[in-house]
Amino acid sequence: MQLFLRRVVAVLACIMLATGPALPAARIKDVASLQAGRDNQLIGYGLVVGLQGTGDSMRSSPFTEQSMRAMLQNLGISMVGTQTRAKNIAAVLVTANLPPFASPGSRIDVTVGSLGDASSLRGGTLVMTSLSGADGQIYAVAQGSIVVTGISAGGEAATVQQGVTTAGRVPNGAIIERELPSRFKDSSDLVLQLRNPDFSTSVGMADAINRYAAAQYGNPIAESRDSQSVYIAKPKMADLARLMADIENLVIETDVPARVVINERTGTIVIGQDVRISPVAVSYGTLTVQVNEMPKVVQPEPFSRGETAVEPSTDILVQQDGGQVALLDGSSLRSLVSGLNSIGVKPDGIISILQSIKTAGALQAELVLQ
Repeated sequence: MQLFLRRVVAVLACIMLATGPALPAARIKDVASLQAGRDNQLIGYGLVVGLQGTGDSMRSSPFTEQSMRAMLQNLGISMVGTQTRAKNIAAVLVTANLPPFASPGSRIDVTVGSLGDASSLRGGTLVMTSLSGADGQIYAVAQGSIVVTGISAGGEAATVQQGVTTAGRVPNGAIIERELPSRFKDSSDLVLQLRNPDFSTSVGMADAINRYAAAQYGNPIAESRDSQSVYIAKPKMADLARLMADIENLVIETDVPARVVINERTGTIVIGQDVRISPVAVSYGTLTVQVNEMPKVVQPEPFSRGETAVEPSTDILVQQDGGQVALLDGSSLRSLVSGLNSIGVKPDGIISILQSIKTAGALQAELVLQ
């Protein structure tokens, strides 16, 4: 019995070594989205009132005065021949995202940004603003108190500011007045779009859906068209909402291309799991040159006609650290990181090394510079 168990363990070990590490698994809803269920962007122009002297100046922002006059005219107040210098009003641009399948009466958040020279929107209230889509139709109306996270304070000689005070949000500030023309129930098929396009993941998703459909409906219904789209044909007598609920909870194996992302401004390096490096020898040394100017004052001899002079004196120190040669054989992510750490360089040095390795053709991955 023990001999049999040993043979089974040996066979399993050989299978694991042959197949390599398992791909990460995820639900379809986490890696793909429904094409008919995308967001739609809304935009509108409005006014913010109730500011404590931090609004637009009427001379620098004439559109604010025009908007205020038009608003008061609609409310039955005439301002013909009058001038105003109020600083408690500001013109803003209002934006929002209309979620998919949104119904009239539901609420969404809106973002507000100043258009004029207002210094702060804190404490202001957004007046009723119509939000339109790309087709020019009004889909929502926004109004409410603005929440500003930034702070600004100052005096005559100093000021301090943290965050942005000329932009804010109105939580649940917009009420949807019109629903989108398309209806989910009227669709004849479904289109799933991968958030990270990849042919392996797209084909694996179609296979997982077809296995589910074969057991549930007796025939396949999914087809992978490209690296991003998977088309699903609606089976007869199937409820589309229930079908989508079952499909989005299927677990599939995801795959991503080998990629190294470098942000030179922050020194951030992200190395993917499948990044490989061909055997290559790397030598890295830091050369530091320090120049110190130490001038000396030379005094003339007593009772002489000499003059005080400044004699230049320069001290140059050259120091070179590192210079070690390391052999990088990145057959796995762990060995790659260990090889880079063995040289003992900082992130900026690792960035230079990875760029040089890519130029040498030894980096078997995509190098993305941000």
